[in-house]
Amino acid sequence: MNNEVGGSRLPSSSRVAIMSDTVPGKDSIEDIILNHDCRGISALRPFLPSSFCEDAARFILEKSGTGHKTALITTGFFILSAEAPETDGPPGTIALARALRQLGFEVIYVSDRYGIPLLTFDGGGTEQVIEFPISDHTVSRDFARGLLADVKPDILIAVERCGFTAGNRHLNMAGKDISDFTAKIDYLFLSQENTLGIGDGGNEIGMGRFTRQIKSLADLPGDPAVTPTRKTIISSVSNWGAYGLITALSRLSQRDLLPSVEWAGELLTELVARGAVDGISGETKCTVDAFSAEQNAGVLLRLKQLLQSDTISTAA
Repeated sequence: MNNEVGGSRLPSSSRVAIMSDTVPGKDSIEDIILNHDCRGISALRPFLPSSFCEDAARFILEKSGTGHKTALITTGFFILSAEAPETDGPPGTIALARALRQLGFEVIYVSDRYGIPLLTFDGGGTEQVIEFPISDHTVSRDFARGLLADVKPDILIAVERCGFTAGNRHLNMAGKDISDFTAKIDYLFLSQENTLGIGDGGNEIGMGRFTRQIKSLADLPGDPAVTPTRKTIISSVSNWGAYGLITALSRLSQRDLLPSVEWAGELLTELVARGAVDGISGETKCTVDAFSAEQNAGVLLRLKQLLQSDTISTAA
C-alpha cells in the first residue's frame, strides 16, 4: 500500500513511533510484524488463522517435495508523486527469494517496467526476471496464460503489489488511479489456487478475501482490492510481512533463513540508489512507509531474537 503525498488516509497518530522494547520470545511473529499498525490492517487479524505466517509457510513447504519446484514472486507499487516504485515490497521480496532458494526453489521475479530495475539485483546475481507488459486486459490475460503454461509455478507470491478493484482498476490508498503505470499481474493469480499475498493496506493482491471487512474500516480503502489469494499475510509494512513469513519458514525447516540486519540495510540503500522512494513521502531516502532504516532493522532484529529464543527453549 502507499498513501501518496497530500492524499494520505493515515490516522492522526504519528508514523514515526519508535519500536518498543519487548522481551524476546514473548511476542508471536504476528505480534511483531503488526506492531505500530498505523493504518488499521490489524482489524483483519480475527479473520485469519491465529498463526497466519506459519499457516502460509506450511502452505509453501507443502510444495517443496522432491524434484524441481518453482516460485514466482511479484512486487512493485508505483508512486504517482515521484513517478517511481516504492521501497516497500522489493526488499521483502528479495529476502524471501533468498530464503526460498535455500529451500530448493527456483525463483522467478515478475514485475512491470517500473519494478524491474529493483529486481535485477538481489545480492546473488542469480535472479531471473520477467517483465509483464502494461497493456489492456486482453493482452494481459493472454500473457498471464502463456507465462503460467511456460513456468508452471508451484507457488505464486505477491508482496505489496496493487490489486484490481471491483472495477478492474488499480488504485492507490488516496483513491488515485495508477492503472496506466501498473501491469495487470492479477491475471496470474485469478486462475490459480497455489497463491499467497502479503499486504499492509487493503489494496494489494491477496486482499480480495477480505473485501467486505476492509470496506467497513474507516482508515482502509473504500474501494479495496478484490484479487484473492489462497493464503494471506497482513503486516504494518509489507516487507515486515515477508520477514515474518521467512521466520515461520525458518522455524519449520529448523534453519535460520532470515537475512542479517546489515544485509537488509545494504539492500535498502542499493534499491534507493536505483530509484526507489518512500511510499508515504515520495522522497528518495532510505525509509519505508516513513519508518527509518533503524526502525525497519529493529523489526528484523526482533524476529531474529524470536528464532534465537526458540533455539534456547529447544535446548532447555
